[in-house]
Amino acid sequence: MPAITVDDITVLPRIPEPDPLVARQRAVQSVTVAPKGYEGEGFPVRRAFSGVDLSDLDPFIHLDQMGEVEYAPGEPKGTPWHPHRGFETVTYVIDGVFEHADSNGGGGVITNGDTQWMTAGAGILHIEKPPEWLVAKGGLFHGFQLWVNLPAAQKFSAPRYQDIRASEVALVSSPDGGVLLRVIAGELAGHAGPGSTYSPMTLVHATLSPGARLSIPWRADYNALVYVMAGLGRVGDPGASRAGGSGGTTHGFGSEAVPVQTGQLTVFGPGNALTVSALPLGQQEVRSPNLDVLILGGRPIGEPVAWMGPFVMNTREELMQAVSDYQAGRLGSIPAIHGAPTTIQER
Repeated sequence: MPAITVDDITVLPRIPEPDPLVARQRAVQSVTVAPKGYEGEGFPVRRAFSGVDLSDLDPFIHLDQMGEVEYAPGEPKGTPWHPHRGFETVTYVIDGVFEHADSNGGGGVITNGDTQWMTAGAGILHIEKPPEWLVAKGGLFHGFQLWVNLPAAQKFSAPRYQDIRASEVALVSSPDGGVLLRVIAGELAGHAGPGSTYSPMTLVHATLSPGARLSIPWRADYNALVYVMAGLGRVGDPGASRAGGSGGTTHGFGSEAVPVQTGQLTVFGPGNALTVSALPLGQQEVRSPNLDVLILGGRPIGEPVAWMGPFVMNTREELMQAVSDYQAGRLGSIPAIHGAPTTIQER
């Protein structure tokens, strides 16, 4: 899992531990297990948000861990051309290579640590696939795609595309150098990532060395989610107060640090700081000595959500208009998008 690495982590800026006198550690509200499935033309994914109420995820809608998979020659797969409206797609590649093209003229090739940020807005047609040489050769592929909702006032914004290179991501470390953090979008303790977002949010990829502990400030007006992409660890701080709320398959942990592993999503309760720690080396998986997590959160939009297939709108009527536009040929043809609702989902 190379993504973005550094030769000497000690030269990076360091994020100070939250002041214990003013920090209110977020307690663990729920931990869920991402079921496995297939996307597009058949590449394997884990549905990270499955089983979690949209109100706990807001402003996020959907998160897929793509791979990790070692393709044989001829096996790499992508998605066919398909439309979107009403939200943004964020594709982050850790291992491998992915190509993107869209009807707005955006596109490019991303590889280890690169991100493609596409705002569908009023509507766009795009395709994501491995390059032909990778299809012929095979190889390792691992990445993520996140769907970020747009508020009603911006759902019909003009489409746009951001090509974020790995070299542009803000790199910082924990005080003791045991954790490497890559700030892709938003801000963490004064360090800003390059991604430009409509919905205020923060997206971070953190790698914790065996036995390392990470405690960071987190905006109180944002929700807080941690997804484990590899390794074994714990989430939460033993001194945190019990979080309320619902959602997920396991909740109501109270004042304790909760064990987590690959493919699990943690939803945190309220507060202005959060804590993640990695198990010691002797307790880690042999293939994943580090704990790699996505840390994300944003300011909830707090608006009704109507979601069907590749469209995320506010009302049933807007969804029906999107479908009508598709049927009239204004958004191209829509293939099956596995795992997305095929009937209208409203909240």
